[in-house]
Amino acid sequence: MAHKLLVFSIYLTIFVSSIVFFKEPFEGYLSYIVYLVLFPFYVFRFGVPKWPLLLFLPLFISGIVYIEVGSNTYGQFFKIFIGFFLSVVFYHYVIEQFNIDVKKLFRWYIRGSVIVSYIGLFQVASYLVGFSPGYDFGWIFNKWSVPAGGIGIRMNSVFSEPANFAAVVAPAFFVAIYNISVRKTLFMSRFESIAVGVAYLLTFSSLGITGIFLAIVLLLFNFGFVRYAIVFIPLFVVSFDYAYNNVPDFRERLDGTINIFATQNIRDYDIHGSSFVLYNNAHIAFENFKRNPIFGTGLGSHPVAFDKYSFTNLPGVLPIKFNAQDANSMFLRLMSETGLYGLFIMIGLLFKCWVFRQRTSDTELWVISNAVSLIIMLYLFRQGHYFLNGFPFFLWLFYYTWRQNMALRAAPEEAGDSVPVMSNPTPVSR
Repeated sequence: MAHKLLVFSIYLTIFVSSIVFFKEPFEGYLSYIVYLVLFPFYVFRFGVPKWPLLLFLPLFISGIVYIEVGSNTYGQFFKIFIGFFLSVVFYHYVIEQFNIDVKKLFRWYIRGSVIVSYIGLFQVASYLVGFSPGYDFGWIFNKWSVPAGGIGIRMNSVFSEPANFAAVVAPAFFVAIYNISVRKTLFMSRFESIAVGVAYLLTFSSLGITGIFLAIVLLLFNFGFVRYAIVFIPLFVVSFDYAYNNVPDFRERLDGTINIFATQNIRDYDIHGSSFVLYNNAHIAFENFKRNPIFGTGLGSHPVAFDKYSFTNLPGVLPIKFNAQDANSMFLRLMSETGLYGLFIMIGLLFKCWVFRQRTSDTELWVISNAVSLIIMLYLFRQGHYFLNGFPFFLWLFYYTWRQNMALRAAPEEAGDSVPVMSNPTPVSR
């Protein structure tokens, strides 16, 4: 019972971010309670991991320096630094708690994704029959609303918005379309795969549509462009054509983004608001990066850069100041706040630790790696929060999947796919 409660609590931090207990001086999520309860136990059992300390030390020193020169504030810096650092350490403890068994950890994540997908399908069905408590979860969650659009409602399940569902469930969606495409039941049944796939489509989210396209590209990379292009390229074209012609929000965002980046017309009031927000934050991040290329201006400093470089300071420009806190994109936020240092770590992790089908004899490992790479790419593209919905968990899962595959490749040939879990692993140095 205690084991199940522990697992439930940990995965609650990934799937439930739509409950907040307070909003000042920062938003207090349900996950923070889990951190506070489990942290003392983990520190006592595992000590303090060395690598997170080493990775964050330059960010701490440079962050203090930039506070002193006026490019950041103590409040903003420590709010983000402490939250990011503790979440990275917490999820490293979680990986260690379960003996770095990436397959077991991923299966539990898949189970959670299937459950929230079922809830999402129930939400849409309730809307279609007019059962308000079944589709409006405002009576349960206080950071949540019914998103209009799509078929009258855009499915968001237990998440505050459809884009959050699309990001967090993206790895499960990758597994689902893999299973459907090759007629497998890896990590979930065929029925569960279909349920996850349908739920993902019902978000009518631009980020979700991006996730669909990236998932198809990843499958092409792994199975071979030439051999499987006849299957996946038509699927890609049909999916894009359907989304562009039937999802107005996607079409408007895509057209608006292409238009504003091509014309640089920041005073065009016909451009979709989110397109302007992305363009504006890209400008801010680049201007800040040009002046502070090595370490940026410190974690939590993008709002200060926003005040300095935002196009909204100019007359006649769209007065949209959204995403001043998170830059609308983790790539842009890393560029602005951590410079080359943060970008090198994130991009380096993504490319160094990617496990492709051609580089392993274990199907589950390459599927996990590519599935998790999808959420990393989506966060880099349009999710700027460093630790919302347990993002560091996926970074560690991605890294240790690569480590397990390296151990598999180094093992004697007769071990084959049956290489055991790293039950006595060599953990990150302390």
